[in-house]
Amino acid sequence: MGAARTLRVGRRGVEIHRPEKVLFPADGGGQGQGGGKEYTKGDLVAYYRAVAPFMLPHLRGRPLMLERHPDGLGGPTFMQKNTPDHYPDWIERVEVAKEGGTVVHTVCDDTATLVYLADQACVTLHRWLSRTGRIDRPDRMVLDLDPAEDDFDQVRRAAHDVKELLDELGLPSAPMTTGSKGLHVVVPVNGHDDFDAVRDVAREIAEELVRAHPERLTTAVRKKDREGRLYLDIQRNAYAQTAVAPFTVRARPGAPVATPITWEQLDDPTVDARRWTIEDAVDQARTDPWSGVMRRARALGPARRRLRTLRG
Repeated sequence: MGAARTLRVGRRGVEIHRPEKVLFPADGGGQGQGGGKEYTKGDLVAYYRAVAPFMLPHLRGRPLMLERHPDGLGGPTFMQKNTPDHYPDWIERVEVAKEGGTVVHTVCDDTATLVYLADQACVTLHRWLSRTGRIDRPDRMVLDLDPAEDDFDQVRRAAHDVKELLDELGLPSAPMTTGSKGLHVVVPVNGHDDFDAVRDVAREIAEELVRAHPERLTTAVRKKDREGRLYLDIQRNAYAQTAVAPFTVRARPGAPVATPITWEQLDDPTVDARRWTIEDAVDQARTDPWSGVMRRARALGPARRRLRTLRG
């Protein structure tokens, strides 16, 4: 194996170990899907370094859960919440409360940290929906559209149902492919409500959508109760829960990326949950698909009142 090399990233020197190590085998890495291009740790580092200007605004100040694959897709997965002692001092951390104690999460505020995490074989970054300054007040609401099968047409139709209702409620929204099967619809909120209140609004929205489209949508948590319908998952809107970060790589063959898109792109038949990979997600990022939507945060009170009026 080749020696480690030091990469200059801003003011930092970040050591990259075994950049030739294959993390995404061409054969799928034992993930149940054949095919897919081979990618190394060096490829992962290069991608995260390139996408950093577009990804960091979605990461700064947010506690992270890190999904690490030190031996690639075919090896064990580590879901890392606590920041290891050996991480450099210049990497930001935040200590937050959990049941029975606290946990010290990593925070990614700069490109050097993102590159360092890639060297640690952190393939996927899962972020909190709140920031360290107001850890109990989320500024994002996420509706996770989870299809019964790997059927993006089902997702596409449901996403438009979600957007139509959110528009009626006066809430801005932006879609993001997950790099897996489904889609996240992200709603910027003003951070005045706690997690319980935001999740309650998300639940009311999901229930209204199911009431309007009971044959296609469900909020049933158990798969056996869904009967082929798309699951509207609102559970990410709870304290200490996370959602995959925009532009993060997913641990699937071919290195697909969770990618922000426009509502117009959603209608493109070539777009699905795994449309973008580390080969071309940076090109998509440069188009600014969300174009200021995240700066249009809204209060949830008016939306809640409109929703209850709709429900009679």
